[in-house]
Amino acid sequence: MEGLPQGLKPQSPAEPNGEQEARREAEENMRRDMIATILDGAARERLSRIALVSPERSQQIEAVLLRMAQTGQLRGKVTEPQLIELLEQMEEAQSKTNTKKTTIVYQRRRDFDDDDDF
Repeated sequence: MEGLPQGLKPQSPAEPNGEQEARREAEENMRRDMIATILDGAARERLSRIALVSPERSQQIEAVLLRMAQTGQLRGKVTEPQLIELLEQMEEAQSKTNTKKTTIVYQRRRDFDDDDDF
């Protein structure tokens, strides 16, 4: 306990797994409720479709939305066009940080006999 900052306690290995699972489920429910209050119906539907395709990306978007709501940057519910704009901004920011672009180069074999087949 000496190495921990004041107010923190070490994790108990004897803590039941069911208690951890219940806490995790409660946090997930709170997160879902917050997202439901932040987004309107169409935006929530779009976010759920994104979650089907890319769960990691959906979690990133939810984290950004929750942070914006907690800091007071959101005024009212987020509509679908506003969500699309946020997605585009995130894509631009991600493309700026990831400057490496993937290219595909086709190398075809050239045999001398290919021209004589006619």
